[in-house]
Amino acid sequence: MRRAAIYARISSDPEGTRLGVDRQIADCRRLAADLGWEVHDTYVDNDLSASSGRLRPEYVRLCDDVKAGVVDAVLGWHTDRLHRQPRELEDFIDLIDAAGDVLIRTVMAGEVDLETADGRAFARMRGAMARSEADKQSARIRRKHAELAAAGKLAGGGTRPFGYTPDRLHLVAEEAAIIREAAARVLAGESLRSVAGDLNERGVRTTTGGGWSLQSLGRMLRSARISGRREHHGQVVAPAVWPAIISAADSDRLRSLRSRAAGPALAGRTPRRYLLTGGLLRCGRCGTPMVSRPRTDGARRYVCAPGPGFGGCGRMATVAEPVEALVAEAVLQRLDTPQLAAALSDARRASTEAEALHEQVAADEALLDQLAADVGARRISHREWMAARQPIQARIDAAQRRLSRISPTQPVDEYAGRSHLLRDAWAGLPLTRQNAIIRLILDHVVVTPAVKGRNTFDLNRFRPVWRL
Repeated sequence: MRRAAIYARISSDPEGTRLGVDRQIADCRRLAADLGWEVHDTYVDNDLSASSGRLRPEYVRLCDDVKAGVVDAVLGWHTDRLHRQPRELEDFIDLIDAAGDVLIRTVMAGEVDLETADGRAFARMRGAMARSEADKQSARIRRKHAELAAAGKLAGGGTRPFGYTPDRLHLVAEEAAIIREAAARVLAGESLRSVAGDLNERGVRTTTGGGWSLQSLGRMLRSARISGRREHHGQVVAPAVWPAIISAADSDRLRSLRSRAAGPALAGRTPRRYLLTGGLLRCGRCGTPMVSRPRTDGARRYVCAPGPGFGGCGRMATVAEPVEALVAEAVLQRLDTPQLAAALSDARRASTEAEALHEQVAADEALLDQLAADVGARRISHREWMAARQPIQARIDAAQRRLSRISPTQPVDEYAGRSHLLRDAWAGLPLTRQNAIIRLILDHVVVTPAVKGRNTFDLNRFRPVWRL
């Protein structure tokens, strides 16, 4: 009696139901019974295409068992379940030839004869036809996806995106609020590591029930979806049919952090170790950012460091702990001042300006695309293209410089005039979040020289330069 292997495969099973492969297996079992063969094992590659070139683990296991003589018959629903790559078929022909006396049967195509020259020629012809159909199908799918993207429509199923209902057309209010919070915190300078860790500590879960990682949080925040825009191959192509959670302006800033050297917030960097590093303290003699250094007696200090990589004068230092407490207290007090309220009002107006600037940039970039198309079609000359391009590019550059100076205000808004709320939570906040909040309100602190002979901590040495 033949020991048969049943191989089943389906290219797409977004819901993970296995209904397609289970039907294939049932049909193959009936065929095995009709042939009088014993089913030794089943080999299932679910949600894997045979034409994609990706490794099919169960197909590899099937080939290993054929080679080892564990099975001497192979059953499949159709030949295209086994192969859609001519190269892969040739390897399978060599495998069957080396193994000897291995029969192949399919439910829909009958016997597959790989022992005779005519049989192999017919199998190759059928394989070439399957490959051709796979190529045509891929082209149709790509064209359809491009059409859907241009219309701002959904392209298919998959895991429910965080912030949206299963139909992807409506918001889940609680999750949308989490996205807004995370976006604002990252835009304020907090690292993904810090935000993801905080969400996990609070018990916020992804739509699959797992915790947040740097990768999953970064993908979500970089996705154009959360700004109500359709993305195709990494490019924003159209307004979407679903609602936005954050503004297009904030989305573009988050997306730009991915590749911008000056924006490490989306990187998996080492967590910040000290509160006021990164330029928050500056030497009053030379203007160089001060760094944290341990002292021989164990007390940590911020110093103006000389030498390569620092470039400071080496003539300024202050004990770390009291200055950190001083700056944190100054920021908390600033939240309740009329000066901050006025600065926030100006910042909100700037946010409205940012929306207009993003629209202007998008319109100008579309103009550049049209100019490029006109050059390609020879409707205008290269000289005309250069003359038209320069003022447009200058407008884009100016708008982007202005956008880089506009800071988000959302993490501060909720505490403005209510510093006690932040004060109560301050000690429990991650260091990176404390630093991000300080940076939103404070540009830097100038540290001036100490008065000779005075050994106590002198509050008058520190001069804040406020951002808000």
